[in-house]
Amino acid sequence: MTTIAQRTLPMFLDWLEEGRARGQVRFDDKQGTWQVYGHPEASEILSDSGVFSSDLSAVMPPQEDYESFQKGNFVRMDPPRHRKLRGLVSQAFTPRMVAGLEPRIAEVTHDLLDEVEGRARLDLIDALAYPLPVIVIAELLGIPTGDRPVFRRWADVLFDQNSIDPEESLETAGKRAMAKAAPTIREMNAYLLDHIRARAAHPGDDLTSTLLQVEVDGERLDEQEIVGFVGLLLLAGHITTTATLGNTIVSLDECPEAAEEIRRDPGLLPGAIEESIRYRTPFPRLVRMTTAPTRVGGVDLPAGAVIQLWVTAANRDPRIFDEPNRFDIRRRPNPHLSFGHGIHFCLGAPLARLEAKVALRILLERYGDITVAADEPVVHRNPWLMVSVNRLPLDVSIT
Repeated sequence: MTTIAQRTLPMFLDWLEEGRARGQVRFDDKQGTWQVYGHPEASEILSDSGVFSSDLSAVMPPQEDYESFQKGNFVRMDPPRHRKLRGLVSQAFTPRMVAGLEPRIAEVTHDLLDEVEGRARLDLIDALAYPLPVIVIAELLGIPTGDRPVFRRWADVLFDQNSIDPEESLETAGKRAMAKAAPTIREMNAYLLDHIRARAAHPGDDLTSTLLQVEVDGERLDEQEIVGFVGLLLLAGHITTTATLGNTIVSLDECPEAAEEIRRDPGLLPGAIEESIRYRTPFPRLVRMTTAPTRVGGVDLPAGAVIQLWVTAANRDPRIFDEPNRFDIRRRPNPHLSFGHGIHFCLGAPLARLEAKVALRILLERYGDITVAADEPVVHRNPWLMVSVNRLPLDVSIT
């Protein structure tokens, strides 16, 4: 029997299309949730934080181990608290600060590839896609980069829940996943609290020190709020870039003519990254809950309805995207929802895009040929939780 962990992206896409065929918005008796597959419907939901709440504590009360991370995780907050907390964080995590990281991203990329210089085969994830964003974010936060094996172990626990079954109730699956992750969450909390307290006692030139100082209307972030944001940035921030780098190389390997176009015209690279993010959506779903009776896509939803928005399906909605199952680096427009929409649009999206652009540009400049190895397996994550690869062996040749 094929296990959940062994199911492939094509199987996942088929499963989504089978759901879409039964309606862009429909109730799932097994999960006890409303499923949304369409792009206009998902956009409408993500645009209205008043009717569609991000706070799921009513159906999944936070466990004690998760309280620190929930307090600073504005992804799971509604206004007005979301607005204030995101505003505080945005004072420190600015577009200008992110743009200023480009030279360091390039330097780290070159250093990592120098370490595998001369090899005809390398694992992209181990060699570059994992360490690059972790080093950049750890340096940004003032956290020791030598601890990155610890961060990878945390990410593997939190983002590799292979036991998740798409036909199991969201509440049951969520509680089981939370129980499994609790020891890791406790370890993360203790580690990050120690780091934050050390920076409070001895401030440095890093984002953590800045977060301790930012202020709005006389209010500052407390320790637990900073733990939540730093933990979110450290884990979700690096794993998004890791996924994007791996997914883009896989997509270009499947579409070699696109890779050749980019080599001839590097100006096509940003569009290729956006198309990769659409075509292989890293985080396939978002969850919301209605605060009042409402109507979406011609379907009536009651108050308290739990909604699963399948972003992967929305990003392949044929009503919005021509030939949605084709990888097209020249796709215009490309209104994918992979980074969210509305007030919860991903704060780290500019950093993920910049890291991917710099790293892929250098890869294509350094190697005249990049192909996925035919005689070693590519190891995928569970696509119901995250579309990414854990292992990506490549055959490369020096330019």
